[in-house]
Amino acid sequence: MTDFDPTQPKWQQIADAVRARIADGTLPPRALVSEVQLEAEFGVARGTVRKATAALREEGLLVTTPGMGSFVADVSA
Repeated sequence: MTDFDPTQPKWQQIADAVRARIADGTLPPRALVSEVQLEAEFGVARGTVRKATAALREEGLLVTTPGMGSFVADVSA
C-alpha cells in the first residue's frame, strides 16, 4: 500500500504513478495495465483505479479494448 498525499485525490496520484512508469519505460508501449494489480498495489477500490485509467485514456496514454483490457498507447505508431 502507498502513503497518499491527503491534499490530492487518490486517483490523480495513481494516474501520476502510472504516467511516470510510462515515461521512464517501466511500462513500455502495448504493455497491459491491469486494474486488478493497481487496485492491490495501491490498496484502493476499483472505482478509484478506473478513474485514474480514464484520465490516462483521455490523455492518450492508454488504449482500452473491451474484453481485453487497457494497454499503454504506442505513441511511435
